Amino acid sequence: MSVLVAFSVTPLGVGEDVGALVAEAVRVVRASGLPNRTDAMFTSVEGESWDEVMGVVRAAVAAVQAKAPRTSTVIKVDWREGVTGALDAKVASVERHLAD
Repeated sequence: MSVLVAFSVTPLGVGEDVGALVAEAVRVVRASGLPNRTDAMFTSVEGESWDEVMGVVRAAVAAVQAKAPRTSTVIKVDWREGVTGALDAKVASVERHLAD
């Protein structure tokens, strides 16, 4: 099974420059050892179970919450049986179509 989660955690009440606090969340994700990717809007992480991936998301949000009085979190989940490597496969599929 593949559980692919894209999430964004935004610290509130800490001013406009939130990069250092967002980096705290990304550190947690990278330390998890799960496949992940960060872009300008979301961090995506992939695992074999809902509990595994959501545990990482929860820890990442908690890392930001520890340094900000309030956080806002957006989560999108793709939960699919019989699939692995979706983080890379989905992008590769689009790139193949663009090459046509």
